[in-house]
Amino acid sequence: MRFCSLGSGSGGNATVVESSSGTTCSRVLVDAGFSLRELDVRLARAGLSANDLDAVFVTHEHGDHIGCALALSRRQRIPLWMSRGTWRAIRPQTSDEPPNFARDGEAIVVGDLRLLPYTVPHDAAEPLQLRCDDGARTLGILTDAGASTPHMLAHLQGCSALLLECNHDRDMLARSRYPASLKARISSRLGHLANDAAAEILASCLHSGLAHLVAAHLSEQNNRPELVRNCLAKASGWPEDAVRVADPQLGTPWLRLG
Repeated sequence: MRFCSLGSGSGGNATVVESSSGTTCSRVLVDAGFSLRELDVRLARAGLSANDLDAVFVTHEHGDHIGCALALSRRQRIPLWMSRGTWRAIRPQTSDEPPNFARDGEAIVVGDLRLLPYTVPHDAAEPLQLRCDDGARTLGILTDAGASTPHMLAHLQGCSALLLECNHDRDMLARSRYPASLKARISSRLGHLANDAAAEILASCLHSGLAHLVAAHLSEQNNRPELVRNCLAKASGWPEDAVRVADPQLGTPWLRLG
């Protein structure tokens, strides 16, 4: 099992998760927050094409996550998954047929991959994040949430790798030129995770089998990679250079689990 971010930030988010049994290979795209043309470029950079994808999972309806997901599913004729709430939020803007509906706690099997959606607090209609496994290794994905919940933490326990939102540094956000209303939204329980909040989540999920830690969805204006690495390194006891930060343009290289 392996995964790579194709880019993560307010300009767009997409992650490829892959599992191979030796004779078969299954790939799921989690979010498609770019144009079709840009997504094709980013997939090619990862050594893939859209033809290699077996399904698309959309975490919620915000543009930097849903992006070209409907058009991609239509063009490639591959299954599209999202919550009913997400579908209701976008339904007035599309004539597409309904997708497959994902529900909290109900597993989705895509070839060699098993996806387990879980609910999170975020200002979207019915946001879902994912726990992905191949029966031996597990990737926990958490890219948009405003606060930690026991339900969320339960789904992130025992993961072999974590892709964890570290959106903003609280002091940088407070000093930014953002309007007060936007600052309040970002820092609210339904907004985005601050570095210290992400570090607390990491500390509660830390175990000896965690092999990869990737910080995602950093704000370009209100965060810096060095702040994130320092914060997560302190929480994990890892050296700072072991903490990866998903780049908005380049994402991450492929990271293998096991």
